[in-house]
Amino acid sequence: MPDATHARIEDLVLRADEAVRQAEKRAADRQHPRGKLTVRERVERFVDPGSFVQIDAFTRHRGGEDDRPYGDGIVAGHATVDGRPVCLYAQDFAVFGGSLGEASAATAQKVLDLAVKIGCPVVGINDGGGARIQEGVAALAGYAGLARRHAAASGVVPQISLILGPCAGGAVYTPALTDFTVVVRKTSYMVVTGPDVVRAATGVEATLDELGGADTNATVSGNAHHLADDEDDALDWVRTLLGFLPANNRDPVPEYADDTSPGLTATDYELRGIVPDSENAAYDVTEVVSRVVDDGDLLAVHDGFARNMFCAFGRVAGRTVGVVANQPAHNAGVLDIDASEKAARFVRFCDAFGIPILTFADVPGYLPGVEQERGGIIRRGAKLVYAYSEATVPLVTVVVRKAYGGGYAVMGSKHLGADVNLAWPTARIAVVGAEGAVQVLHRRELAGLSGAARAEREREIADRLRHSHSSPYLAAELGYVDAVIDPADTRVAVARALRLLRGKTVGVPFRKHGNIPL
Repeated sequence: MPDATHARIEDLVLRADEAVRQAEKRAADRQHPRGKLTVRERVERFVDPGSFVQIDAFTRHRGGEDDRPYGDGIVAGHATVDGRPVCLYAQDFAVFGGSLGEASAATAQKVLDLAVKIGCPVVGINDGGGARIQEGVAALAGYAGLARRHAAASGVVPQISLILGPCAGGAVYTPALTDFTVVVRKTSYMVVTGPDVVRAATGVEATLDELGGADTNATVSGNAHHLADDEDDALDWVRTLLGFLPANNRDPVPEYADDTSPGLTATDYELRGIVPDSENAAYDVTEVVSRVVDDGDLLAVHDGFARNMFCAFGRVAGRTVGVVANQPAHNAGVLDIDASEKAARFVRFCDAFGIPILTFADVPGYLPGVEQERGGIIRRGAKLVYAYSEATVPLVTVVVRKAYGGGYAVMGSKHLGADVNLAWPTARIAVVGAEGAVQVLHRRELAGLSGAARAEREREIADRLRHSHSSPYLAAELGYVDAVIDPADTRVAVARALRLLRGKTVGVPFRKHGNIPL
């Protein structure tokens, strides 16, 4: 190569590097005072060192020659996380407020197309003001095109969104189409309309935090799957999540060394003492689950929302499982609208990506009440029934304490297609609890008693019904429970079942898709 050409190329490279440095300095001046990282700092902290390859670095929006920054406010490309490929795009708030224009939308769409082609997860880092007003319908078309690609990629590759700044208007719907969304305290906002619009349209006064702050989205609306303390926490959670997920819907789940001890350990015996004898006493189901999964390692999903249902990723015998469990520590682990939808979506994600589902049932049934009925508990609760019924991945269920009424049927019962169903000897499986059955089946007898005599008779009948109507051995007689096991044997029994089911095949009749409840 001639010296002159070499010098010219070297000069162009130096000028480009200097332009990037200057842009990064301007971005740091804007972002750091807000407690936020710059777009390149985010990318660098998220991916493996030196692995990021940027695409469309020189793309620019259409228009005049002035104020046409390279990249058009988005940094996108591919990299590795823990050695595994990932595609990503990140909005740059320092350029046009991170708004999406025709050029930046095309770049984001290109990244999604690439992720589907090569079969790897895609991560979107959102920090922008929505569609770029100056570009009009072209910006709106960009969001619509991005949404269409998210929908097409759903169930094909894992899709994860981080909301690290404002996200408003139509911009909120593309993250809502992805599988997991992460927000950060104090800096993340997701709203369709802001306080001014709400006030003008309805007369209601509400702050931005009340409408769409991080806490609201993570605990009230359920739009966010993880509430991070800061951006590093958010990025770390996503890295951890990717470690549990396959690259796409055709790849197997990540596999680690299977060091499951065939013999019982001291931790196994602890399972005998965690669950209280009383059906109504609260306890933390994670104390049970953590003693069954490898190394007690769990990554909770949607942990702040519908806390009466616990969903998490863990590993059993070295392979990823999705855990679904009633949480008696919150509202007795009852099934309601939010818990049903939370678990249904998690089950469907696991099924789409070949992740076995491990269910722990301790449920008093569905939550009664006018609010639940008018809110659509029938159609929305049916989503969980549908999700389990349609699932073809290995399904293992453990009835820990009680499983009453529709709650028994819904929580991974044999009748919905579960492969292996286990129960502890202290489990109770029935239409209603013994105390409730007494009032229905023996109301005439009890009507003639009062005071201490009635209370004593109720206790006697309830004790009898526990043995004659709700014993797990009765369900085992009918084949609805495959084995009644010592709680200390749970870890070994679950691992054995999941190993057995690794080769599970299911003959599913051909159809385009089913129709989820309204």
